[in-house]
Amino acid sequence: MGHFARMLLIGRVTYYLGWIALLCGALAHLNIATRLLLALRLSQRNLLEISVMCFLICMASELRARDSAGAEVSNIVKRQAAA
Repeated sequence: MGHFARMLLIGRVTYYLGWIALLCGALAHLNIATRLLLALRLSQRNLLEISVMCFLICMASELRARDSAGAEVSNIVKRQAAA
């Protein structure tokens, strides 16, 4: 697995983890899953922080993957121009 594919995978996983944490926070806010989340010792604030952190990691991974993809394309163009 290359660097580009790994960064995309990390971005995709953290994106979905962020949505799951956000959904759990919404359920806790609506008092639907409060007991379950308190049993796991997760408060609404912790779930919000987890979701924000996951979305930030997702954005950083996607930006780095796009940047490295652009660098790979420019290296290929340079090689073809040199040949």
